[in-house]
This record gives sequence, C-alpha cells and structure tokens, in this order.
Amino acid sequence: MTDVAAEQATTVGPAEQNDTGFARLAMVTIDCADPVALAAFYGALLGWETRHVDERFAILDNPEGGSPLGFGRVSGYRPEPWTEPDGGKHFHLDFYVDDLEEATARALALGATEPTHQHGRALKVLIDPAGHPFGLAPLDA
Repeated sequence: MTDVAAEQATTVGPAEQNDTGFARLAMVTIDCADPVALAAFYGALLGWETRHVDERFAILDNPEGGSPLGFGRVSGYRPEPWTEPDGGKHFHLDFYVDDLEEATARALALGATEPTHQHGRALKVLIDPAGHPFGLAPLDA
C-alpha cells in the first residue's frame, strides 16, 4: 500500500463490527502505468473531483459519500488480456447510465475503446485507456 493509500485508509474511520463483517471498504485502487491520466479519464467519466494527484498516485472523491477511487502507478504495468473472448480479467467496474448510446459515445471520446467481443446483454463493455474493462448499463435494464 502506498503512503497516500495508507493515509486514505486511516482517514476513512474505524470499521464498525457487525454480524457479517469487521471491515469497511476504504477505497478501490486501480493499478496502471499513468495514474494522472487514468484519474483524469474516470474523473471526466463520473464527474468526480480529484482529491490528490502526483506521479505515483491519484484519488477521486465520490460526491455521493461512497468510497473513493484510487489509481496507483505500477512498474511494468501490462493491461489485462480481456479484449479477446477467451482472455482473462481480474476485475471490472460497472456504471449505470441514463442513455447507453450517449454514454458510450462520451466514454469513447474520453479515450475508451470498444472491444469486438460483447456479452450480448444490455451491458456495453468498454476498455479504459490503461486497458481495464468496464461496463455501462442503462438504469432501466
């Protein structure tokens, strides 16, 4: 965990104990080669403001009060090979949108790409500038 990520985790507050768990999600951190560029992409996609940015790490605040998104530089980072139907992936983010076609066009204009392989459902899979898959789904789906 980077110093910034450790600082973020401690500022979120202690986990409350309950019957189902003893930890709370402090932040989702996405590995990448360029955290500044990837934070700018997701900041524009989501309309979230940047809390912290430097060459090693960036954090976007969730204006709805949920967990923030972090982006950390990883030496030798390589994108996941998900762009082919038989490729693997480690994680992905899904986002609700009001208008799937408009949201897809806006994400592509920000630098996302559209893989050939789609699941054939209402979810539109795109690839962010660092090579991570993410999904856009209409609210009414």
